Amino acid sequence: MGGVSSPTLSAEQQELFELIEGTSEHVFITGRAGTGKSTLLQHFAWNTKKQIAICAPTGVAALNVEGQTIHSLFRLPIGLIAEQEIEQSDATRRILNAIETLVIDEISMVNADLMDAIDRSLRQARGRRSQPFGGVQVVMFGDPYQLAPVPPRGDELRYIRDHYRSFWFFDAKVWTGGLSTADGGLLDIDLPGAPLHVRELVQIHRQSDDGFKAMLNAVRYGRVTADIAEVLNAHGARTPPEPEPGEVPIITLATRNDIVNGINRRHLEALPGKAQTATAEVSGDFGRGEANYPADAELKLKVGAQVMFLRNDTGMGGEPPRWVNGSIGTVTRILGGTVRVDVDGDEFDVEPAVWERYRYAYNPGTKTLSREVVAEFTQFPLRLAWAVTIHKSQGKTYDRAVIDLGSGAFAPGQTYVALSRLTSIDGLYLSRPLRPRDILVDEDVRRFMREAWEARQATS
Repeated sequence: MGGVSSPTLSAEQQELFELIEGTSEHVFITGRAGTGKSTLLQHFAWNTKKQIAICAPTGVAALNVEGQTIHSLFRLPIGLIAEQEIEQSDATRRILNAIETLVIDEISMVNADLMDAIDRSLRQARGRRSQPFGGVQVVMFGDPYQLAPVPPRGDELRYIRDHYRSFWFFDAKVWTGGLSTADGGLLDIDLPGAPLHVRELVQIHRQSDDGFKAMLNAVRYGRVTADIAEVLNAHGARTPPEPEPGEVPIITLATRNDIVNGINRRHLEALPGKAQTATAEVSGDFGRGEANYPADAELKLKVGAQVMFLRNDTGMGGEPPRWVNGSIGTVTRILGGTVRVDVDGDEFDVEPAVWERYRYAYNPGTKTLSREVVAEFTQFPLRLAWAVTIHKSQGKTYDRAVIDLGSGAFAPGQTYVALSRLTSIDGLYLSRPLRPRDILVDEDVRRFMREAWEARQATS
């Protein structure tokens, strides 16, 4: 992926780039919302001299980093993998043998069992059973304070409880020790855990107000005092202002899909005229179900609709991008193959975008990895945006938002994700006051990050 211009790195990002590029250490790169984890991952992908493969736990996350899903790259079965032998074709083995560095984005959504399956797949394919990941460097990006893996249920939950300290990736046996796989079976010896270097980006690029940063930190770590809650609730208790002419209404971030869909549907129906529908074109193997799609398969729009862009503008002829992923605008015209959108007073004609799903392949001639396009999804890079789920707001930045926690945050980190989308506290509107039970922090995450911090202090 080299040879493309890439974003300028801060000093701490550059230091981490040199660590992962210049060593074979396993590194987990984390940091608060807005610290530039994605920027660093992109820079590494474009500038590394190593043979890398990039993967992520979900289809949409893989599209965002132009990589492959973990399950498709490793050809792993869906569900609990446990200790079964992993079937591998010759093609899969060739790909896994060519990887020098494996990059995993959104690692916080990867459970312990899948982390160990990645390790065992690489050991098995490369014939290095006693080496963690078969000698491959693993570099992981994510924030466990924001996104958690889907909790296992039933027999899978009982298995995880019997074999792991928790279902989080950091409690996989490849890190904690005790993994004992060898040729097709289990040995009675314990292999030591691989050393994992945890590095946290601390410089926040999204917010500039130190007071708001401190409050977000308190929410992130579950240390919200009565005073902090009072300040957040006082700012959030205001009624959102009616938009001025030409100004977009304030977006609502809600916990549930049905709330978001209801808000968007009501606003769209209230606009005059008939809705027009843009139907996506899907070719190749794009995964089953719309959960794998990066945009709506059927996008209903009217003039006046509030929309959010779902990807960055590539720019034209070296010009700066006209919009970024998360920009909000208003549809002013729908004509033929374009949708005209007003963004902060400037109107742009938006054309359908193509999302490409990649698969890694091994080139025996050059003995290198290459990426092949195996599927394409073509649709306007827009979504109705009077409301969006907190989960889908991940990675986005908003100047103003109404945060609707409904009957309560139901996942650790949900309230932190919502609040940290905002550039300042002045843009905060709450549908109801924050309650103590809205601030959920997973105890296993707290324990792991504390231990990582203590280990870093002991060596610095």
